[in-house]
Amino acid sequence: MQRSKWYALVFLLGAFVAGAALGYAAERAMGHSRPSRHGPRSPLDRMSRDLDLTPPQRAAFDTILENREKQMRQLFAPIQPQMDSLMKIGKVIGDSTHEQLKRVLTPEQQVKFDKIRAESRKRGDSARKRWDMGPGKRKP
Repeated sequence: MQRSKWYALVFLLGAFVAGAALGYAAERAMGHSRPSRHGPRSPLDRMSRDLDLTPPQRAAFDTILENREKQMRQLFAPIQPQMDSLMKIGKVIGDSTHEQLKRVLTPEQQVKFDKIRAESRKRGDSARKRWDMGPGKRKP
């Protein structure tokens, strides 16, 4: 009986690690950690200037990248519920870790630490909103 509990624990741990890795890969693939590619300071605008793209070339770039985003969304759509579930678990772990780390800090450091975390969460929330809006629906 003890052995089956051990196997179950190892399986769950493996599933969690695999899910976290998949979530991280999806985030990187979808560009959540990158600034929006739309807007005056976007990497696409910078590349457009650096390559001196003509308007038709830029339109082609936009179309190709929008198509890539649609394909990536389709790729991850079947596992989105699992990714959402893992994100909730990850948030609980993150909250717990944050509180544990705060206990090591002085009160002044805790205030700074909370501010850093709030800024990070704001960026993450912004990225999730862009993702939820989908391709072609973003504000310029």
